[in-house]
Amino acid sequence: MLSKIIEKALNKQIRIEAESSQIYLAMACWAEVKGLEGVANFMYKQSDEEREHMLKLVRFVNERGGHAQISELKAPNVTFKSFKGMFEMLFEHEVFVSESINELVHISLEQKDYSTHNFLQWYVSEQIEEEAMARTILDKINMIGDDKGGLYLFDRDINQLTVSTAVQESPE
Repeated sequence: MLSKIIEKALNKQIRIEAESSQIYLAMACWAEVKGLEGVANFMYKQSDEEREHMLKLVRFVNERGGHAQISELKAPNVTFKSFKGMFEMLFEHEVFVSESINELVHISLEQKDYSTHNFLQWYVSEQIEEEAMARTILDKINMIGDDKGGLYLFDRDINQLTVSTAVQESPE
């Protein structure tokens, strides 16, 4: 059985994951209308993944005797100055989500809710991978600079980038 404190904290994370999905969906739409098909496809996949993260939390809350709350979402940015700026925003958002997950872990330990703590370890690992992927993407974008040919290749290649390949490519 979830304590009300844990239930409230998990419901906050449900909203954050739902907003993450919306943020990436907005990024996908922006990239698509800018002709960045690879970036758009990547962002659509990211949006779907964030929705899955949300649903995993929803099911956990409900299965543990709580009541998952679906709340109003903050509207995401729908325009970006550049694709680099968009990916910088993505990285900053992933850092924010990591901080939120870490706070949830802290609360679960304070409440001595070891089942929730165990459940959250998947999210901790996922956020390490998400941040690594965002850093790798920004490194590639910085290498490209203003080179249009580099942007073309990046847009083509990002379709093949997954969390596991980003983690393998990042230096230890």
